[in-house]
Amino acid sequence: MFSKKHFKNLAKIVGEENIFSDKAHLIAYSYDATRTKYEPDAVIFPKDENDVSEILKYCNKHKIVIVPRGAGSGFTGGALPANGGIVLGFEKHMNKILEIDMENMVAVVQPGVVNMHLQNAVEEVGLFYPPDPASEHYSTIGGNVSENAGGMRAAKYGITKDFVMALRAVLPSGEIIKAGKRTIKDVAGYNIPGILVGSEGTLAVITEITLKLLSKPKLSKTAMGVFPTVEDAMNAVFKTMASGVTPVAMEFLDNLSIRAVEEKFQKGLPVEAGAILITDVDGDLEVELETQLQTIQRVFKENGCSEFKLAKDDKEASELWFARKNASQSITIYGSKKLNEDITVPRSILPELLRKISEVSKKYGVKVPCFGHTGDGNVHTNVMVDGSDPKQVEIGHKAIEEIFKITVELGGTLSGEHGIGLSKAPFMHLAFSDAEMNLFRSIKKAFDPNNILNPGKMGL
Repeated sequence: MFSKKHFKNLAKIVGEENIFSDKAHLIAYSYDATRTKYEPDAVIFPKDENDVSEILKYCNKHKIVIVPRGAGSGFTGGALPANGGIVLGFEKHMNKILEIDMENMVAVVQPGVVNMHLQNAVEEVGLFYPPDPASEHYSTIGGNVSENAGGMRAAKYGITKDFVMALRAVLPSGEIIKAGKRTIKDVAGYNIPGILVGSEGTLAVITEITLKLLSKPKLSKTAMGVFPTVEDAMNAVFKTMASGVTPVAMEFLDNLSIRAVEEKFQKGLPVEAGAILITDVDGDLEVELETQLQTIQRVFKENGCSEFKLAKDDKEASELWFARKNASQSITIYGSKKLNEDITVPRSILPELLRKISEVSKKYGVKVPCFGHTGDGNVHTNVMVDGSDPKQVEIGHKAIEEIFKITVELGGTLSGEHGIGLSKAPFMHLAFSDAEMNLFRSIKKAFDPNNILNPGKMGL
């Protein structure tokens, strides 16, 4: 139980100006993008790693729950204080880019650094940090690492885990550990960074992150293909990726998503199309981009593409991307509540996955617009229901569970980028055996024997 005495003792560690229990702060840190609310007992802003260590040491001794939080932009409740306790916020103090190492092409950052701020900073010196979640303008690197965030560029460059070289973190005991090295190769010991990335703040509190950077490509081009059916578009996706071309992004919208964007914004979209694919390619030579685009156009045409549009400049590229970037807000025309999931399957299974989702839509009488990152097999399914009708919401959740079962049966996973958190925890048994879940619990206990770090997330 969190008491006034605990508040006073923690205030001695961080200073009274960095700990709050007033209603305004408790409400502000009680929710995330799921719109579910759980008020914490207090909100603390550590000044540095030593503060984090002392806070955890105290909370571990008194068995006070700690919930690390980035920007609260997650879709699965990963940063919600569902069991009360303390929310640990990093945006106030621990928000600095500590180093950009040009020679070794790495950046060292604190967890509160906003993703886009890092991208801008490294691009100013000719380097490139690819992971670009849709929340990149406000989500933090610490949150990205905790959820193993993806993004549109993942088709070519990978996701957050592919760029984390090393971490500093604090264990619940208050001990500070260094995991990984600033080296290209490191095969000494267990892969602790790999365990911490995507652990949703359940194992340790990350205080510093060393990230791999790339050289920034000099050129990029955008194109769009229009397809008569979703199946044609999905076939074009995996056949393009198997053709030797690796686009930066390969995004799609189905017919429901296309119609929703057109109804909302009147952009002249092909509302009769079964699907559209939007793709980016990049490189340093014009001939390299032309070759890639020629191959993409050929594969698209071989798979039923009725129209292929190539953007002539940045303005036209933005126009082609408009539908994809505004799909999420547009599909609310189909229902006031969106049950949004980010299932992922092997790319070659995409045609079958979308076909089965259509069958689920008909079975339950709900609209399920789909869009997303098909270049890496990641589909955003959106079961749309009337949020004021409990019966409809219940039906929607049944449809989601069936979609999860289908995904796992097809060799896929429950989440490609949003994580598990609270909202998907009830479905972990669909994807993992008892032995696997017990292994997860053993890892959790080894790091956090008193279960003070973000308890209840991922079904642990």
